[in-house]
Amino acid sequence: MREPKCPYYEECGGCSAQHIPYELQIINKQKKVSAMTGIPEEEIELFSANEYNYRNRMDFVFHAGGLGLRRKGRWDRIVDIERCVISEEKINSLLKEIRREFKEADYFDLRKKTGTYRYAVIRKTKKETNISFVLNEDSPKLGEAITKIKEYSEKSSADNITITRTPKDSDKSISENYFMVKGKDEIEEELLSKKFSFNIQGFFQNNHAMTEKMLIYTKELLEKEERKGKHLLDLYGGVGTFGITNSEEYESVTIIENYEGLVKSAEKNAEKNQTKNVKTKLLDASQLRKIKNEIKKPLHIITDPPRSGMHPKTVKALLELEPEIIIYISCNPAQLGKELIRLKEKYLVEKTAVFDLFPQTPHTETIIKLKRKI
Repeated sequence: MREPKCPYYEECGGCSAQHIPYELQIINKQKKVSAMTGIPEEEIELFSANEYNYRNRMDFVFHAGGLGLRRKGRWDRIVDIERCVISEEKINSLLKEIRREFKEADYFDLRKKTGTYRYAVIRKTKKETNISFVLNEDSPKLGEAITKIKEYSEKSSADNITITRTPKDSDKSISENYFMVKGKDEIEEELLSKKFSFNIQGFFQNNHAMTEKMLIYTKELLEKEERKGKHLLDLYGGVGTFGITNSEEYESVTIIENYEGLVKSAEKNAEKNQTKNVKTKLLDASQLRKIKNEIKKPLHIITDPPRSGMHPKTVKALLELEPEIIIYISCNPAQLGKELIRLKEKYLVEKTAVFDLFPQTPHTETIIKLKRKI
């Protein structure tokens, strides 16, 4: 046991593993993945980086005391946060700035569903910073808040400032209903010397150092295979990070994503990185069988589904397509274990690794390389 670094540890609902020595946290995650997948612990590699100051995105909630995070076990109570120990320091700097400028903000009451200011979503990449002020679009004081944010933007150290509007009955911190107050709505990140742009409302991994380690590991797994004359399918491909960084030597790479905004970003990123063999397709992975005849072989597949895992129809389609290699990137070891039961009908687990993208929490990322049985 150790003394938690965060002064809000007993109150805040995040970072519940801070009392555990970090070396033990990683081992616990290895054990967890082993227990849920049936893969022996000694066959699971471990990768980690900074245990603090690693998050490049934080969604802070406006409340009566300023800005904070959800109280442990209480969705409707907020713990006031002056500094977050898992956030990158630039995020803490912007948090301090916003707290100072919006002391008397008309905060949104989570139970009454009244008030204006909901979230301050702060993001940082290697090159720039973005603040998205999420406001209640049903508030009669919306105009006042917009004016205040515009005034703040003139002196803010943030590169980009967005006003995002959401309905009072929605608790989401992203929306397509937004406009820019300062800067642009596309953020750029650099990974493995490649540039990736993504919309400020879109998804991107929250831990830069570990994302790069995952990309390097995946690249090394595929480099061990013959790729010339073969094709790569990148499922749940997002803005194209895995597909584009692994495009070399493949005859073609197809990024499949069901969110149009991410598909557009992936198209731009393929062009930006001059990966002429990369194309995108707007499609839900559960509909993969509909394009079965369009998919070229021999085939390798990268799949990076959300916490809910792959749809049963997607798993069925993968087994029918019979790719030589499947790289499964999972953020939910329990779901991964369930799907491995099906996949092991035709595939052998060749390599497994745990990546600690979320130190001080129980969450983990796993990458498994599956090879088709002969």
